[in-house]
This record gives sequence, C-alpha cells and structure tokens, in this order.
Amino acid sequence: MRQRPKEQDKFERRHNFEAVEENLTAEQVKAEADRCLTCKNPRCVKGCPVNIHIPEFIKALKEDKLEEAGDIIRETSMLPSVCGRVCPQERQCEGQCVLGIKGEAIAIGALERYVGDNTSAKSTEIVPTGKKVAIVGSGCAGITAASDLRKAGHEVTIFEALHEFGGVLRYGIPPFRLPRKVLDREIDSLKAMGVKFEKNVIVGKSITLKQLKDDGFDAIFICSGAGLPKMMHIPGENLNGVFSANEFLTRVNLMHANDPSAATPLRIGKSVAVIGGGNVAMDAARTAVRVGFEKVYIVYRRTEAELPARLEEIRHAKEEGVIFQFLHAPSEILEKDGYVAGMKFETMELGEPDESGRRRPVGTGRYTTLDVDTVIVALGTGPNPIIQKSAHLDGLDFATDSKGYFTVDTETRETSIPTIYAGGDVAPVGESNAINAMGAGKKAAKAINEYLMNII
Repeated sequence: MRQRPKEQDKFERRHNFEAVEENLTAEQVKAEADRCLTCKNPRCVKGCPVNIHIPEFIKALKEDKLEEAGDIIRETSMLPSVCGRVCPQERQCEGQCVLGIKGEAIAIGALERYVGDNTSAKSTEIVPTGKKVAIVGSGCAGITAASDLRKAGHEVTIFEALHEFGGVLRYGIPPFRLPRKVLDREIDSLKAMGVKFEKNVIVGKSITLKQLKDDGFDAIFICSGAGLPKMMHIPGENLNGVFSANEFLTRVNLMHANDPSAATPLRIGKSVAVIGGGNVAMDAARTAVRVGFEKVYIVYRRTEAELPARLEEIRHAKEEGVIFQFLHAPSEILEKDGYVAGMKFETMELGEPDESGRRRPVGTGRYTTLDVDTVIVALGTGPNPIIQKSAHLDGLDFATDSKGYFTVDTETRETSIPTIYAGGDVAPVGESNAINAMGAGKKAAKAINEYLMNII
C-alpha cells in the first residue's frame, strides 16, 4: 500500500502558512522503497524532464544508504527538496510507473523530498576556467544552470530583479507548499559553491545585455520568467479589488501584505472569486483563505474533470473550505464607488474537444451573479518584453514567436543572438512547471559549457 505523509489538520491550517504535509517517516520511506520493482526499462526516468536515476536512488533507500541516494539524485537535480514538493509527479515520473497501471504508483515525489531534506550536496573541487556567465533570473532554470556551470569551473553571476532570491519559487509558491527554509537551503548551497548573486537588478532597466557583454560575460542565460499577467478583458477589470494572481501572491509571499502593518498591506474583503483552474489558482485561493477572506470561490469555465491543477492541490483546497463554481465564464465585474461589488458570469456547457483535447466550453446565454468584493485573475502569464525592448535599442533584435516568447534551439536553448540563451517561462517547452524549467537550465548549461570550452 502506498505510504502517505501526515498532514496538518484542515481546520488549523486555514489560519497559518506552515507546511501542510510532513515528510514520510523513516519507516514509511523503507516501506515505500520496498514497493519499487526496480524495472530494467524504467519508464519513470523517461517521464522525468531531468532524467533523475529514480530506480537507483530508491534502491539505495532499500539498502538504508541515504547519503548515496542523495548523491544519485544530485547527479542530475540540485533541487530535490523543491521538486519533491512542487513538481506534478502524477503527470511525469509517477504517471509512468508500472505499478500505477493497476494500482498505486510509487510515491517518488515523497521519497525525493525525504532524501533532499535529510542529505546535503557534497563539495567538489572546482577548476577555474576563467570564463564568465551571466544568468538573468534566480528561479528553477537559473539555479539549475548556475549549479552545472559552476561545477564546470566557470564564474557564474545570477542577477535577480527582486529583493530576495528564488524567483517564482519564492514569490509565486506559498510557504505552506514550499517552506522558505527549504528554498533558502538550496540558495545557500549555490553560494557555498561560489555562485555570485546580485539582487535588485532589472536586466533591461538597471543594466542591459550589451553592458553585460561589455563587462566581460562570455555567455548569458535569460530565465527571467513570464511575469506579464493575462487578464480577462471584460468590463470592470480596472476596479479596486481586482488583482492578478501574480500580484496577489507576490504581495503576500514576498512582501507580507497580509500583515496590516506591512508597507503594502492588502485590503481583505469578505469574499473573493479566483478565476482559473490551474495550480496558481489553487495557490491564490488557499492563500486567500489564510489571509482572512470569509468565502473563497474558484470559478472555472469547464467541469472538475478538466481542471489542470494537481489532484493534491484540488483536494487540499476543498478541505480548506474553498468553494468551486464550475461551468461559469466571467462576463462583467460589478462596481460600487470604484470597488468590486459583485461579478457576473455566463453559465456554460461542454461542447466538442478543442486543440488541447479538452471539451470546449460553450455559452448558454444564461447569466448568474456572485456576491464578491475581490477578484483574483489566475489565467496564466506571458513574457515581459523589457529585455527585448532594451536589447533592440542596442541593435540586438531577438527572434520571438507570435506571443513574444524567445525563439530558441530546442536542444541548446540558444536564441537568435549567438552566446545568448533562454529558458524557463521566457522560452517554454511543454508545461510550465519547476522541473521543465530545470530541464531547460540543464540543456542551456550543457550548450554554454561546450561553447566556452571551445573558445580561446
């Protein structure tokens, strides 16, 4: 039987930001590892974007070799404690597990997290190459690339626009899903390796790509995330009380805005509608519960069967009192004295499948109103054009796609400008998540290293 971690009481956790799940116990880890079949053709590895040697690290756990398990994971991933918590294992490694065909897959994420929390990266001798690499952004892609490039001997500097490091891991993911001590530990391990960090630097404003090149950086990896929120474009969207999920989560996670004494406090109303059905929507809704909204709705235009969020996130949201309104599409935000006073929705029904394979929502012409005083829009994000615009002024014109994302070589992650690479949410491949960003960081680091080792 699959082992499950102990969880914080659903009523208590509504009022705090402490981790919802504990680690498995040592006994549970051994019991779960013993379930692994150690397949000769491990499909789980193929399901992992960074190809962690999953059967090998689980075998080490079977043999009570915890440190060895940590070494095996860190051959390909510097963030086991992070990925074990936030990656969609059910659609990746665990989704490919043979045991999951007729029963329950191995809890690979929980095992990885346990190993990450109870082991540390080994120090390795670094032979300097004299080459310098600038990394724009300190999220998953940047951390991963920095680790690989530093191990190869290059001088690496990460430039972060915000006042703390971690990118979306810090400003976008709440601490009840990813405790800050876990993230801080991963950042500290990079600093111990000699990676340099510069905060409050907006590349494209504070400094340009051309200036980075002039400062002697031999290669640049852009992984600044996609911070431009996608909005609904309906009447009332500019009212007070309407937030993008990015703004709402950043203000709470990074600026502690739920504290009335904070520099930028939130106006906490009675009820909030979170528009969307992905993991960010779940994070926003569960955060809204904790900051004090009495009623929290997630409003989604399809049915529960089509929700893209992780099943675990959906379950936790329901347990914490979030109310789900399905087959509702936003139509208008109602106003009173410049503030949100309600929201109007068209009820939907499902039609034929669209290009995503999910059944398309079709309007019925019937409308309903929800009594809310706050709206959080969690419909995704797009690329911020700051870097491209500043580069254009310096004569560097990047090739981009129709949505403004960098066009890159899928294997090397090199952009149309030689020696400048891009990955993560600014040049996405597949689903936008931590492990895919890490995969992009590893590809970019490999290509950058090969280039640097072949120049004089």
